[in-house]
Amino acid sequence: MAQGDLVLITGATGFVGAAVARAAQSAGYQVRVTARHGSSRRNLAALGAETVYLDLAEPESFAAALNGCRYLLHVAADYRLWVPDVAAMRQVNIDGTLALLRAAAVAGVERSVYTSSVAALGLTDDGSPADETTLIKPAHHVGAYKQSKYDAEQAVRALAQTQNIVIANPSTPVGPGDIKPTPTGQMVLDAARGKMPAYVDTGLNVVHVDDVATGHLLALEKGRQGEVYILGGEDLMLRDLLALVAQASGRKAPTIRLPVTPLMPLAWMMERVAERTGKTPLMTPDILRMAKKKMFFSAEKAETELGYAPRPAARAVEDALTWFRKEGMLA
Repeated sequence: MAQGDLVLITGATGFVGAAVARAAQSAGYQVRVTARHGSSRRNLAALGAETVYLDLAEPESFAAALNGCRYLLHVAADYRLWVPDVAAMRQVNIDGTLALLRAAAVAGVERSVYTSSVAALGLTDDGSPADETTLIKPAHHVGAYKQSKYDAEQAVRALAQTQNIVIANPSTPVGPGDIKPTPTGQMVLDAARGKMPAYVDTGLNVVHVDDVATGHLLALEKGRQGEVYILGGEDLMLRDLLALVAQASGRKAPTIRLPVTPLMPLAWMMERVAERTGKTPLMTPDILRMAKKKMFFSAEKAETELGYAPRPAARAVEDALTWFRKEGMLA
């Protein structure tokens, strides 16, 4: 990998994509980023990178964006835990992804890194950390987003048998630049505002978004074709994550644990209301089903093969809150 190589980064208007673009610039790459019409450009403002139009639902927009690029970092995805139109999500996350990766090969791109998700991987039955080899069961992929990412990754793995593609699987990123914010960022924000007095008994793997970004560059430079690399951080029970937020924001940590099963009727009702109004529900049955599983993962493969070295989750939380505060989102 030579300094100054042109890399196309999709999804740089979003949380992870913007972090990847910042990291690529810092590493000396020439960065070109993509944006759709109407997308927020807040995360692009500080980059000063060339910005081109690309929409994953419009394959005719791919060739011009890829022209002259040596590498592709495909980070863009439709990431929502509830969607009124599942087909539209699948068109972007599966069909658009495959079409873009194929277009990259036609355009002469030497290597692509596809951003998948730990949502596409398997989980252990006993709650111990899963890795890239953990058996995948259909029951693990609850909800439209997880199903779309699983199907997309399986298709990309097949494509990577004949095309130079490396797959990166971030866990749950937290940190600066979460403008939307993401579902996890919103949870951190709500907890820091004192709007989360209770929690469900679930677990997740929290990683600093800048470590995820660095992991993408390591995958580009050192990853093996067709291999999958978990870019994770620290396994935490939700109550422990909320305790970190409370500590960093000067609030009292929530102490009320809510059982999942009794919440199902309320979640079902919220989803029905969302279907009528189009507004994202606070809870859905799928979200509660996901909460029954501990999303714990090991990044040992990335650490060993790529030199990936994630920092503690507390740092991710502190940096996220510092950014939220600076942006006036904690008021």
